[in-house]
Amino acid sequence: MKIFIVVFILSVCAGSVFAKGILSDAEIRQQIIRDSIRQYSGNCACPYNRASNGYKCGKRSAWSRAGGYSPICYASEISDGDVKEWRAAHSQQKSGGKQQNAIQDK
Repeated sequence: MKIFIVVFILSVCAGSVFAKGILSDAEIRQQIIRDSIRQYSGNCACPYNRASNGYKCGKRSAWSRAGGYSPICYASEISDGDVKEWRAAHSQQKSGGKQQNAIQDK
């Protein structure tokens, strides 16, 4: 019985360790939003962000204004194709970095 419990606990732990390396579509969408907001230089990238006075940005946000920088603020703005592109770009960065260095070294 003790062996069964130990094996069960190890399998649960191992499953969670392996699952951490794979992001869900929802997690990728949130990462795309975070990256987009991070690229904006001001406080009010999205309507739900807070201005320096502590109030929500609302219609003063870059997302709400026409022209200029238009950040991605909501998951509904990100298509399944965008998620695929993000996955492809980030899997290439991990293996592609060594290839770039090898090319630059020549």
